[in-house]
Amino acid sequence: MVKFGLQFKATLENVSNVRPLGEDFRWFLKLKCGNCGEIPDKWQYVTLVENVPLKGGRGSASMVQKCKLCARENSIDILRDTITPYNAADNETFKTMVQFECRGLEPVDFQPQAGFAAEGAETGTPFPEVNLLEKDWTDYDEKAKESVGIYEVTHRFIKC
Repeated sequence: MVKFGLQFKATLENVSNVRPLGEDFRWFLKLKCGNCGEIPDKWQYVTLVENVPLKGGRGSASMVQKCKLCARENSIDILRDTITPYNAADNETFKTMVQFECRGLEPVDFQPQAGFAAEGAETGTPFPEVNLLEKDWTDYDEKAKESVGIYEVTHRFIKC
């Protein structure tokens, strides 16, 4: 089992506490088979609410899949306790937002989509519907009377 951390980096404007919202949040990933190196073209997602038993009674994982090329069964599990918000203090630096425990898989790409939430940095105004698919998001904080945004979203994976 290998643990991989998804590191998130963005430029924040008047927002903080950027985080995935809810247990049904979908982490869209491209996963490479550790046996044959195959990387499927399609995005796959994992969530905390989905739990699949592993063969041989070895526990469970967020997703179990069979490689289409070599037929090896691989799995990935979201480590619930590692999910961390990206805050104003983290602005423009890489920070590990979540860790995945992988058996036979390696995450190679991440596509942020809908399901993120944020708060006004000074006011705490909730922004519950943040979509980062375009790598940028903007809104307006009525309490602070200023624009808010998340820009230049990027990521990388590290071994933990």
